[in-house]
Amino acid sequence: MKLHISPKIFKEIIKKSYNLDSVYLLKLIEDGQDIAPLYEDSMKISSLYQGLIRKGLISRDDEKITIEGKDLLDFVNSDNDTPSPKMIKRKPVVTEFEEWWKNYPSTDSFTYKHKTFKGSRSLRRAKNDCKIKFKAILNEGDYTAQQLIDALKYEVKVKMERSIREGKNLMSYMQGSVPYLNQRTFEGFIELMESEKDKPEQQKGSTDI
Repeated sequence: MKLHISPKIFKEIIKKSYNLDSVYLLKLIEDGQDIAPLYEDSMKISSLYQGLIRKGLISRDDEKITIEGKDLLDFVNSDNDTPSPKMIKRKPVVTEFEEWWKNYPSTDSFTYKHKTFKGSRSLRRAKNDCKIKFKAILNEGDYTAQQLIDALKYEVKVKMERSIREGKNLMSYMQGSVPYLNQRTFEGFIELMESEKDKPEQQKGSTDI
């Protein structure tokens, strides 16, 4: 494996607070190399490996290169003859997260179609923890922010509709915001939304959850 890095690209990498050791380790992961023996036998390499996780270049659980990690490697492998190469570091998805946060129910009490259901639980909690997890999920590249927002809206609407039909508060079964993201509850509702698209119009919105 070879890395051909021009002085201009090297300068841009350093400017973004990366280093060549990290880039090389990331490249090994991209090439499918088993790096566990490296970081298990070396404190320095272990520190580099943890740095890749901390900077969001690989996922913590499955050692998968994230979108940001792919961006870095694509930049390193870009045309070195470019007069002024620039690496665009992705900005935090603040706006998208704020929309998701705004749509997360604050409690399990709600009023819908002129009917009020009383609850007893706080649902929207630990905003900063949720923001970190939300960004980490998006950085994995499997889902978009809009999918997460739409899945949340879908679940809330279905629970409220069923509450009206059954005469009981189904929002009491809604998870708190932190376990909702940690347990990736949105995945099931993204699948349900996709299946809804194939239903006849009269059957839409009848999903039981």
